[in-house]
Amino acid sequence: MTRLTLTQLAWTPLGHGHCHHQFQLRDANLHVAAGEFVGLIGPNGSGKTSLLRCAYRFSKPESGLVSLGPHNLWQQSPRWCAQRIAVVLQEFPDAFGLTVDEVVAMGRTPHKGLFDGDTEADRELAKHALESVGLQGFEDHAFATLSGGEKQRVILARALAQQPELLILDEPTNHLDPRYQLELLQLVRRLNIGTLASIHDLNLAAAFCDRLYVIDHGRIIASGTPREVLTVELLREVFGVDALIDDHPLSGYPRITWITQA
Repeated sequence: MTRLTLTQLAWTPLGHGHCHHQFQLRDANLHVAAGEFVGLIGPNGSGKTSLLRCAYRFSKPESGLVSLGPHNLWQQSPRWCAQRIAVVLQEFPDAFGLTVDEVVAMGRTPHKGLFDGDTEADRELAKHALESVGLQGFEDHAFATLSGGEKQRVILARALAQQPELLILDEPTNHLDPRYQLELLQLVRRLNIGTLASIHDLNLAAAFCDRLYVIDHGRIIASGTPREVLTVELLREVFGVDALIDDHPLSGYPRITWITQA
């Protein structure tokens, strides 16, 4: 099992001088242990997506180190990284008429030669991945005809078919109704794969994450367990909103109730 480490990361978004919604990353330090579910939280535009892009070898940092185990990601090939890191993004890919089954099968591509066809083992992995996200029976549906929530689950199934060592999720629950938000995050927890996820809903982050990192204006300003991180003072400082924090009556994790001004 593999550990992801980001050390002293710095990165400036393209067009930074004209962009008011994305902050430059500065001295970001973060790690995800094997089997650990780590959440990245912060206001819109605080740098969450930029940090994730550096973590999955999409945006090369100007300085610092991104490593998976002992390996510097930027000294490895894209194929090497794709064999070990699976990514689920907010936006959906253009499927060009592909069926659900064909989209999920794409998760096997990094593990195969250029002209290799699908093996029986590949088909079994794809089938199991679809069953894991509750979409058995959707194999022949056109991806383009699915709802946003169904598409999100297909993309997660594609990621599972990759058999990754690390899973990176960018706002994975955005398109899902409450039932599937819970089911998706419960599934991710059960996978026991190192996972780094940006999560908008702080109550979901508190319920499912082992640890949290808080990013604001491109800097990691706090890290720790949800109970250590989610304080009234931090929420006021970072999100500009007052909140009540108590224990969830059934599960005991921190529960946030936002205070609205009359």
